Amino acid sequence: MIEVRELEKSYGEHHAVRGISFTVEKGDIFGFIGPNGAGKTTTIRIAATLLDASGGDVRIAGHSVTEAPYAVRRVLGYMPDLFNVYDGITVREYLDFFAAANGLHRRDRARTLDAVLDLTDLRGVAERLSGGLSKGMKQRLCLARTLLHDPQVLVLDEPASGLDPRARIEFRALLKELRTMGKTILLSSHILTELSDVCNAVAIMEKGRVVAAGAIESIRDQLQGKRCFVLTVLDRADEACRILEASGSASRVQRQDLSVRFQLEGELPKAAELVKAICAADVPVVGLREESANLEGLFMQLTRGEVV
Repeated sequence: MIEVRELEKSYGEHHAVRGISFTVEKGDIFGFIGPNGAGKTTTIRIAATLLDASGGDVRIAGHSVTEAPYAVRRVLGYMPDLFNVYDGITVREYLDFFAAANGLHRRDRARTLDAVLDLTDLRGVAERLSGGLSKGMKQRLCLARTLLHDPQVLVLDEPASGLDPRARIEFRALLKELRTMGKTILLSSHILTELSDVCNAVAIMEKGRVVAAGAIESIRDQLQGKRCFVLTVLDRADEACRILEASGSASRVQRQDLSVRFQLEGELPKAAELVKAICAADVPVVGLREESANLEGLFMQLTRGEVV
């Protein structure tokens, strides 16, 4: 349903997106993740026909964003990371305005509005002013607006940003319901625990490039043999990093305050040897633990937090 092929976007000498490719299959909830500045929002805006690509293409339900942007807009629902509502009109009036803008005939709009209000659980606030809604309700209203023309594909940029825990849980449940309705969803988020709960596939992006893409289980299998550990010390974390980097067996060494993350190929005795060497250098080691290979663990293994 979404095919990104050799996509590039440059601003002068700055390369925001560097020839990335990945595919979102029909019915997927596909997580699109990466550090700030990785190029995710640029990619999403190109897919939503809001930015022109410098090279490559994105195809949505078979339509090219460069050759047929209006055909893409008929099958795509886009929810931006930042949006506004019109304070002086009601929820129903807000949706009716956008339904008309989407070309829905007057005789069909009432039925469509009722269906969307029910799906997003907004019927109870339909006659309230949009500006008086809570953050969570405004997010639902923006999603309701996105659904008015019944798009096959949804592209949602940080849709749960700023929501409280209850609103996030309810929003995840809504995404799952949309998937059962046959929607294909590309979802960008910084909250990895949310993505692991709802996504069946992901693309991980860093420095304008995709470093891994596909089913979470497939990415985990690709990394098999590389174990990720976290070493905690009381002091001299820089010295621990130096020893790990000089060992030749540890890779992707990253310091975070008094913790040091690193990857290791091999069995646990190799990790024990490294800890022994660090202790021999009078670094006060508190403990060592292995990170589980969940989405957060995979993200930490594959990225360094670098920007373009």
